[in-house]
Amino acid sequence: MTFQAPVNAMQFLLRHGVDMDKITALPKFEDTNDELIGDVLNGAAVFARDVVAPTNWAGDQTPASLDGKDVTASPGFKDAYQSFVESGWQSLAMSSEIGGMGLPTVVSVATNEMIYSANMALGLCPMLTSSATKAIEAHASEALKSVYIPKMVTGEWTGAMCLTEPQAGSDLGPVRTKAVDNGDGTYSITGQKIYITWGDHDCADNIIHLVLARLPDSPAGSRGISLFLCPKNFVNKDGSLGERNDFYPIGLEHKLGIHGSPTCVMEFNGAKGWLVGEINRGLACMFTMMNEARLFVGVQGVAIGERAYQAALQYAHDRVQGTPPGEEPGAPIVHHPDVRRMLIDMKARLMGARAIAMATAAADDLGDHGRAGLLTPITKSYGSDLGVDVASIGVQVHGGMGYVEETGAAQHLRDSRIAPIYEGTNGIQAMDLVGRKLRRDGGEEMRKLIADLKDIKILTESASGIGESDLTVCVRALDTGIVTLATATDILLNAKDDDALSVATPYLTLCASVLSGALLMKSVANGLRAGDDHAKPMASLARYHALSVMPRAGAQLEFIRAGANPVFDFPVGQLADL
Repeated sequence: MTFQAPVNAMQFLLRHGVDMDKITALPKFEDTNDELIGDVLNGAAVFARDVVAPTNWAGDQTPASLDGKDVTASPGFKDAYQSFVESGWQSLAMSSEIGGMGLPTVVSVATNEMIYSANMALGLCPMLTSSATKAIEAHASEALKSVYIPKMVTGEWTGAMCLTEPQAGSDLGPVRTKAVDNGDGTYSITGQKIYITWGDHDCADNIIHLVLARLPDSPAGSRGISLFLCPKNFVNKDGSLGERNDFYPIGLEHKLGIHGSPTCVMEFNGAKGWLVGEINRGLACMFTMMNEARLFVGVQGVAIGERAYQAALQYAHDRVQGTPPGEEPGAPIVHHPDVRRMLIDMKARLMGARAIAMATAAADDLGDHGRAGLLTPITKSYGSDLGVDVASIGVQVHGGMGYVEETGAAQHLRDSRIAPIYEGTNGIQAMDLVGRKLRRDGGEEMRKLIADLKDIKILTESASGIGESDLTVCVRALDTGIVTLATATDILLNAKDDDALSVATPYLTLCASVLSGALLMKSVANGLRAGDDHAKPMASLARYHALSVMPRAGAQLEFIRAGANPVFDFPVGQLADL
């Protein structure tokens, strides 16, 4: 099916849902304005529709292939990626200091969502390149930066991160890959890495791997891991590419979804690498890369959900089955009440998750790292879980045709399922939210967020009635949601560790349910005040969200009150059978 990015929705949230005026007032974004953002979004929408989207089905049906020591990407991927590079999309949100366009990250949330919707498997390549570039920029020596960053900023060279090993997944402490000092400023890297996304391919001339490895006599666990830069091909002094480094893909994973993304098993055989950051501080350096990646994995969830929603909407307009109430025979199923309910549910929840992702990026643009850190696990987990849920509803709207491959609905569901898993499982995101982001500062950052939600409630109250838009139900839902969130937060701050971790996921879901609704209300209230024509339909979405999504926070609160007991009461020995 065709794909058309929801530019109006994105622009509405950028204009009214985030504090764009504060962002553009910063010196580094002084050249960014509404007209420029509109041009960028419309250009990205055309590119996603005409260049990237046509490769999606081919990637699913014809995965990347490994021939000897080289991986060949799916049909059409190389040409589409080269067009991506030539059009300058990779450099959009890179800082101007390193050769990027220097636009705010919140704008790239919108443009990257378009690329992920068009082809999630292909979109992973520039996502990882961006994250790797920023890790190199933050932690590498000036010599390494000068060699590698210019080509990575443009996307001419791509990036990959090599963390996982068979015995070291979410817990990277057991990493066994070895690094030996060569005595000349380089290190020899030996070991095997698995699940390396876009670890090898033919879309770019060089691939820059960031590899976690352990030096001899390093401390045990994660404190003894260092980070190394290993290029696929060495770079000569004149900038040309030299010999190939001694590491290769030795296998490609056969996956449930994202078939077009080459997921490699990489073998390092004394490969030459350069230290990035300090010795034994590799995991801290890698988190620079992972934190941005987690934001954009949440965006991926929204993106694949949007693609699934559009497919379901198109099918609902085309499919005739039964006669909807009040309609003539031959009316399409979009007029059936339950089909309409599924569609509005998909749209409202996607809009809320999109708003959270933009709020996270906006906080980072403003330098509010505390807020960005608090919201990142919520963005990643809520967005990726929602992507799976919405893609599943998309199959349901298609009925039997959703269960067969020809409509593409099944691909959306398969592709979506990885997002809650990689870049830190969503359970880990919930533990990060509760353990690091909430309890470490005694709830200070969360209390600031709750105070902002109270301001949004006042703003929404003042806008109710403008343009005949009644927001009473929204105000009431937000008032209840704020109390629920504050109560749950107090419970978690005073809970024992096993109680807190047992309810970490319900707490994250509670936060997202309230926050997503509040951000929709903020955008509606500001949109009404500005006289935006899109404010009225957005108000309708906000009312649906207030009635259907935000009240779910109350159910999570009841579970949170119970702590670990419901989780551990049932004997572990009888989990298999009574």
